[in-house]
Amino acid sequence: MPRRYFGTDGVRGVVGDDLTEDLVERLGRAFAVWNDGDEILLGRDTRASGPALEHALAQGLASGGAEVSLGGVLPTPAVALLGRDAGAVVSASHNPPEYNGIKFFHQGLKLTDDEEERVEALFDEPTSAEGSIAETFGCQERYVELVCERFGTPLAGLRVALDCAHGAMYEVAPAAFERLGADLVVVGNEPNGANINEGCGATDLSLLSRVAREQEVDLGIAFDGDGDRMLAVDAGGNEVDGDQIVAILALHLGVDLVAVTQMTNLGFHRLMGDRGIRVVTTDVGDRYVLEALRREGGVLGGEQSGHLIYLRGHTTGDGLAAALLLCRAVVEQEQPLSSLATAMTRYPQAKANVAVERKELPESLLAEIERIRAELGEEGRVLVRPSGTEPVVRVLAEAETPRIAGDLCARIVTLVQRELG
Repeated sequence: MPRRYFGTDGVRGVVGDDLTEDLVERLGRAFAVWNDGDEILLGRDTRASGPALEHALAQGLASGGAEVSLGGVLPTPAVALLGRDAGAVVSASHNPPEYNGIKFFHQGLKLTDDEEERVEALFDEPTSAEGSIAETFGCQERYVELVCERFGTPLAGLRVALDCAHGAMYEVAPAAFERLGADLVVVGNEPNGANINEGCGATDLSLLSRVAREQEVDLGIAFDGDGDRMLAVDAGGNEVDGDQIVAILALHLGVDLVAVTQMTNLGFHRLMGDRGIRVVTTDVGDRYVLEALRREGGVLGGEQSGHLIYLRGHTTGDGLAAALLLCRAVVEQEQPLSSLATAMTRYPQAKANVAVERKELPESLLAEIERIRAELGEEGRVLVRPSGTEPVVRVLAEAETPRIAGDLCARIVTLVQRELG
């Protein structure tokens, strides 16, 4: 049975439209029934809709027999790390403030496609179970302590700019860096319910880039709204994307395998090939990267968008853990981030989001895309995929020059608009 509500990363939608309190309550009840009444840690990000949806989700979880612990504002990876049996998060991650969503964890792991299907199948399952709801305290402090202990290193003398996206990292990220002795400049740490991801954070590096240049920092780190993603800028404010960060960590940590997605730059693949590091490529989505790592026995993987996964000491992607590992690489190698990033040659990419009325790609479009790929051979590539969270089709073109990449992207966009617009 195909999933009706779950997308690439949980259930998301515009609050009051695609995502209602009734739907959230039903999701909670179904998850609790599937989860067989285990204790569930519940966290949320800083959106204005969060408290109401948190209440609805908690009610649903309890009505399915769960013992619900309310952790308040917590990054998604904190819930995964601290939720011993299971976890749930009210967040739409990097999406705009009008969106919200629900993510579930079982023993620290996101649900698989099959597990999500089984949860949806329980939507109308009758239950007479009675759980409970209670607040829990100290989750932020425990999370900071664990992440610093497992991924940190002394950072005295390192000047770091943090952009917390007015999201769930706004308190814990500065606390972790201060604990390790970094000299901090912090922005995006004044959430008001309506400013999460707005002109800041991992989805918009312009603020961080400007702060890095003006405040003369060694590097800058930007998180997304729920803290499971991070991107960086060097001292000059230049972007260091997820591909480059995974490359830096792969070389520094000495791994022999990495897992990445179809979006990963050709330059990454060539660098890993030169260094004898095996690359496993997955569909887009950090949970598919995680599944590949577990299947192949790897520990490091990630996405260009900033999902970074390191499994020695964690169960899922964590923006703060990745940020600390990146700073550790800078400190231990005694090189600026700009120098470390040059190890990977980044091929020019052109991207576009095409608004569509339906997201299924017809055979005629797929056939034309394959023909273009055959033309390119090893000189470039194109990727066309429906978004798992928005009514758009995402187009990526990659080539040896920006002009060729741009022309390829425009060509594919025209095809998509003709077929699906």
